[in-house]
Amino acid sequence: MSQRGRFSVAHLDILKKEGVTLSGVVGIYSKSKNHVSKIAYYGLYALQHRGQMSTGIAVNNNGFIDYFKDLGLVHEVFPKETMDRLRGNIAIGHVRYATVGDATTVNAQPLVVGYKKGALALAHDGSVVNFASLRDELEDNGAIFQSQLDTEVIANLIARYHKDNIEEAIIKTLSSVDGTYGLVMMTTDYLIGARDPYGVKPLALGKYEDDYILASETCAFDTIGADFIREIEPGEVVIINEDGLKSISVNRKEKRLCLFEIIYFARPDSRLDYKSLYLARIEAGKELAKEAAVEGDIVIGAPDSGTIPAIGYAEESKIPYAEGLIKNRYVGRTFIEPTEELREQGVRIKLNVLKENVEGKRVILVDDSIVRGTTIKRTVKMIKDAGAKEIHVRISSPPVLHSCHLGMDTPDGEKLIANQMSASDIKELIGADSLEYLSLQGILKAAGGMGYCTGCLNGDYPISK
Repeated sequence: MSQRGRFSVAHLDILKKEGVTLSGVVGIYSKSKNHVSKIAYYGLYALQHRGQMSTGIAVNNNGFIDYFKDLGLVHEVFPKETMDRLRGNIAIGHVRYATVGDATTVNAQPLVVGYKKGALALAHDGSVVNFASLRDELEDNGAIFQSQLDTEVIANLIARYHKDNIEEAIIKTLSSVDGTYGLVMMTTDYLIGARDPYGVKPLALGKYEDDYILASETCAFDTIGADFIREIEPGEVVIINEDGLKSISVNRKEKRLCLFEIIYFARPDSRLDYKSLYLARIEAGKELAKEAAVEGDIVIGAPDSGTIPAIGYAEESKIPYAEGLIKNRYVGRTFIEPTEELREQGVRIKLNVLKENVEGKRVILVDDSIVRGTTIKRTVKMIKDAGAKEIHVRISSPPVLHSCHLGMDTPDGEKLIANQMSASDIKELIGADSLEYLSLQGILKAAGGMGYCTGCLNGDYPISK
C-alpha cells in the first residue's frame, strides 16, 4: 500500500520507519516552474542503482507539502496520473534499498513532518551514529518518536531548534549529529542540501536553466540535461530560495569520501571528487594486472561492476577482453538484496555464460569486490560447467574485512567471507584455480590518491561507532 499525504502546520502524521543506509537523493528549486516533480523523477531514475526497494517524491504545493511513496522502482511507483498530481516549485526525492525486515512502505522516504513552524520534508542518504543518545535526550525532553528512523532524529532536532531562523536550526542540528549524510530538505520556502563534515556521502550541485538541483551523483544531472556546477563540500550546507543560493560551513573536516562509492556503488558515468569513475575503474583494472598477473586466454568481467576493471586488466596485460557472461538487464543488484535466499535466486537468473567464448579457455574473471562470496562462487561454477579450462579470479579492490556503520550496509563480520577466511581458503570454496585482490595502495592510486574512507577494508573509520 502506497503512502500519500499533504502536510501543513495543522497536519501532523509522522511515519513509522526504520533506519536507512545506502540511498540516492535529489532536490530541485525553481522560481518559475510549478511542476518540478517531473524533473526530480528523472533524477531519481538516474539514481535507481542506489536503491531499488522503494522511492518517493515530496513537493511544495502552494505552501503545503504533498508527497507520494511506495515500494518498487521509480517507473513503477510514479505513473503519469500520480506525477500529474505532484505539482509545485520545490521537490525532493529518494530511492533506497532495504535492510532485513525493512522492506515496507512506511520505511520509504522522504520523511514528511509538521511542527509549529511549518512543514518539513527530508531525504537522507547516510547513517546517524549517535542516533540512540540523541533520541534518548529528545525523549527525556518530551519528544515523541514513532519510528526507529535516524532521519526522524534530524527532523526532531530541527523542530526543537527552529525559533525564528531555519538556518540557525539546521546549524545547531548538524552540529549535534555524528555520522554521515547526503541530505536534502524542503520547507515551503526553501530547498536545503547538507553533506557530512567528512564528505563520506556524496552530494553535488547542478543547474537546469535557472533552477538549482541537488543530487547524490552527477549522472542525475546528465539525465535531466542539467549542468554540473560543483560538489557540495564536506560540512557544507546550501540554502536555496527565491533570493538564490547561500552557503554555510558546519564543522568541516578533512574529506574522507567512501571508497566503496568508487569501487562499486556509484554509476561509472558519474564524477565523484571531480574524478571520472569510469577512468578510475579502468586504472584499478590496470593496477590489478600489474599486481596479480596470470597467464590466460581471455579476460572477462562479472557484469556490470566488474566489466570496466576487466577492460583495464585486459589493456594492461595484453590478454584479449571478451564477453563471457551475459546479464539479464531486468535483474537488480544482488549485493543489496535483503536476504540470502533472494541473493541466491538473483544470481541464478541474473547471469548466463557465453559458452562459445569460455569453453576450453583459461579464463581470467575480474570482479569489483567479494562481500559474502555468494555471487562469485556461483559464477565460477557456471563458467566451469560451460567448459572453461581454468578460472583465475581477480578482484579490483582489497578484501572487505569490516562491517560499515557509516552508510554501506555490509553484513556483520561473521558474514563477510574475507573476515572469516584467507584468500587461499576462499579460492578453494569458490572453486577457482587462483584468487588475488588489488592492494589498498593499488586502489587508492587508481582513485587518485588519499581522501577516502577505507574503514570496510582496513578498519580506519573517520567516525567511531
